[in-house]
Amino acid sequence: MRKSTIKYLVYSTYAKNYISKISVTFGDFLDDTIYLNKLFFSILPKIKLYNQGSPFESGYDVIKSSYNGAIKMTMLEESIHAIQKNLYKNNKEAVEKVNEIYEELAKIILDLDDIILSKIFDYMNLEPIPDEFPIAKRANLFFMLNPENFILGTLPPDQMATKEGQIDTKLSEMIPQLSDIYRRWLKPRQHQYSAMTVIQGMANVVIRNILKEDPDFKNYLSVFKGTDLSAFHAQKSVGINFTEAVYAKLGKEAFKKLIDDPPNTLELKDSQLYLNRIL
Repeated sequence: MRKSTIKYLVYSTYAKNYISKISVTFGDFLDDTIYLNKLFFSILPKIKLYNQGSPFESGYDVIKSSYNGAIKMTMLEESIHAIQKNLYKNNKEAVEKVNEIYEELAKIILDLDDIILSKIFDYMNLEPIPDEFPIAKRANLFFMLNPENFILGTLPPDQMATKEGQIDTKLSEMIPQLSDIYRRWLKPRQHQYSAMTVIQGMANVVIRNILKEDPDFKNYLSVFKGTDLSAFHAQKSVGINFTEAVYAKLGKEAFKKLIDDPPNTLELKDSQLYLNRIL
């Protein structure tokens, strides 16, 4: 933080989001290696078995089966991520551009006049922060005006992908650069959203098809998710719907095409637009 308050503000946002999700992330793929979450795979099954109560032997087989189901699911998902290098490259490039814009926003907020800063806090009804904590006050405003929160907090991702957020006129008067920041943020954020949606959509479709009759995966859903195969297959998302539509048309060539020539955000919402372009 002492070396670069700007970078501290930007990357602490990611840290906050990641820490909140880490307990439900079973694995990850990084630098050609698949990593498994030790918290889940070494501790949580024991907790589940203990919570069932004695005699523990009676629930052991189901817990072990659900554990194996979780490993199958995680290895499948991360194996798919391992072949999505072009999509990850697109995502990385988009994230770098997004972060550059976040750093611009952080610098603007850190350079704000104290009087303007107080007016913004009053206008936005933000919780007061004592003047003796100037960095904390600006950090709070950065987190509030970060487009990831300010725009995505009011528009769902699929709408965000096709619309520009409208910035409050009064707020734009106090921070004139804000509209331009948000306008330039939208395009790389769209690219990031598109890449990650396809990345997750492909993995989910593979899991659905390969593990659809797997007894271990069925037990995993029951024990760790409190659901069943029918409910799991009924779940829908933009990525799943899009990937299934492309797979239905292209068959085994679908994944290669999605990796080599990914869709844009408009095509994600209408798979026929994508198919018309690539066929």
